[in-house]
Amino acid sequence: MTRYKVGLADTTFARVDMASVAEKVLKEHLPGVETPRYTVPGIKDLPVACKRLIEEEGCDLVMAFGMPGPTEIDKQCAMVASMGLILAQLLTNTHIIEVFVHEDEAEDERGLHELAVKRAEEHALNVVKMLEKPEALTREAGMGRREGHPDVGPARL
Repeated sequence: MTRYKVGLADTTFARVDMASVAEKVLKEHLPGVETPRYTVPGIKDLPVACKRLIEEEGCDLVMAFGMPGPTEIDKQCAMVASMGLILAQLLTNTHIIEVFVHEDEAEDERGLHELAVKRAEEHALNVVKMLEKPEALTREAGMGRREGHPDVGPARL
């Protein structure tokens, strides 16, 4: 049995504990997985948290959870954080799976919670595939998969 180390980086700004949701899925599907966690105040703090999980904790892959608010400045902060996560991936040659849920993606509190939970679960399953069954992702290429929302399927002529 291969032991993996999947880092979980999250924020106190988020309104749903998506890292715990993902951790549960990872432990169900990857027995013995280690899941070091690094929680930071806000979304722009995630890139360094992820980089530290990779470099200091030896993570094979990291999941970055964030929940930007609905205002324009929140969207700008999310874009900056996303760019930072991409840079951290390039600097470490390690995948960082961005799991962001924007507060305005849902109609109400219940919908926001359900979306966050579903997105965290589905991205955790993607991590399992990346580590254990990369060929499964190749078979899903071009299929219009959506994490947290219904899949849209491939485009047809």
